[in-house]
Amino acid sequence: MTTNDYFQGLESVCRQNDNIAPRLYDEYGINKGLRDENGNGVLAGLTNISKIISSKIENGKKVSCDGELWYRGYRVENLIESLDDNEEGFEKVAYLLLMGELPDNEKLTAFKNLIGEYRKLPTHFTRDVIMKAPSSDIMNSMTRSILTLASYDDKANDTSVSNSLRQCIALISEFPILAVYAYHAYNYYEKQESMIIHRPDPNLSTAENILLMLRPDKKYTATEAKVLDTALILHMEHGGGNNSTFTTRVVTSSGSDTYSTIAAAMSSLKGPKHGGANIKVMEMMSDIRNHVSDYNDKDEIAAYLTKIVDKEAFDHKGLIYGMGHAVYSLSDPRERIFKKYVEKLAAEKNREYDFTLYQNIEELAPQIIAQKRHIYKGVSPNVDFYSGFVYEMLGIPQELYTAMFAVARIVGWSAHRIEELICTDKIIRPAYMSVMEKRNTSIPKLSSKSM
Repeated sequence: MTTNDYFQGLESVCRQNDNIAPRLYDEYGINKGLRDENGNGVLAGLTNISKIISSKIENGKKVSCDGELWYRGYRVENLIESLDDNEEGFEKVAYLLLMGELPDNEKLTAFKNLIGEYRKLPTHFTRDVIMKAPSSDIMNSMTRSILTLASYDDKANDTSVSNSLRQCIALISEFPILAVYAYHAYNYYEKQESMIIHRPDPNLSTAENILLMLRPDKKYTATEAKVLDTALILHMEHGGGNNSTFTTRVVTSSGSDTYSTIAAAMSSLKGPKHGGANIKVMEMMSDIRNHVSDYNDKDEIAAYLTKIVDKEAFDHKGLIYGMGHAVYSLSDPRERIFKKYVEKLAAEKNREYDFTLYQNIEELAPQIIAQKRHIYKGVSPNVDFYSGFVYEMLGIPQELYTAMFAVARIVGWSAHRIEELICTDKIIRPAYMSVMEKRNTSIPKLSSKSM
């Protein structure tokens, strides 16, 4: 028997003994995925950090509405629109989420200077940690680096609010370096390409530093920096009920340190059901390009999308990736806001024809899904529909797509960690209903010869 056969045999035993009858979930009122039959999340806590609105009450009935995303009492589109055309707002919005208020010029300058000061790694860290074990899985590389950074912190286990704030702000500053350097190490050792290690510029924004460190010539346009900055702001936080943010809350509640908490959140985000959705969109779009000859021909596009929904094309799972969301029905506000920036970047990159394909899919896919799946509450594109296209136009490799999500979401995780530390000292300990059957048979003794 081979090792693989042995473990497959163990799997069959697990499947037999771990199987729980689906009817029991209904019988005990258990919501799979902590969501009820209408898709609403089970209430697990309170937050003052962000809010999602996807429905409203009209005449006593719940009706879907255009999605809204609020950060600390401000609609996210208003925050983005308040910025000048060439102004990056990542640091400003990060301050808002962390502190609960918008900074004035003096506070913002001080915060940016602090981010710049912390935007460096310990001596020899790049060589001894990042370059020592390169991997195509950048999220794993980053998580290892996060845990190792604790070894360089004399107050790693101090969970006071002030110290946790210091650690969170340091990690927000370091995340772009951890991501880009991890990719360059992989690119050099595993892909046999050139080694590029540019030091970040403490005077530049987060978006500018990502592009500077990633590119051999360090060059980027104002449009590129602005679009990437907008993407980071839109991915920074999302209501508190998402998987990785809940993980942050759970681990924080146990009394664990900041590094372990953020590493746990990273492990959650890297799951393809959470942070890797835009990669599936890009794979699907590549397949569509190979089977659609005219991006302006809506009939041809609709015919192929129908094949995808009918499980006759692409990955045969019947899904049009980038369409639909667990919370939003009529529209995802992040996609709605992001689209105009995507269009601007597509024009600069001479990718208008590709953008036309995206627009036509955005129009046709909801109609086809509604017809084929009988979904009448509404299906709309989510932010992942365009984010991969943007990263591709910016020259960001797919290995970094989920890492870019993490570079943004570390802000939201940090805000929720601080809120959890301040608001409650209770450990999060949900209940599971045991449906185990007692075994009344005697336990056989094993002979020493069989050991």
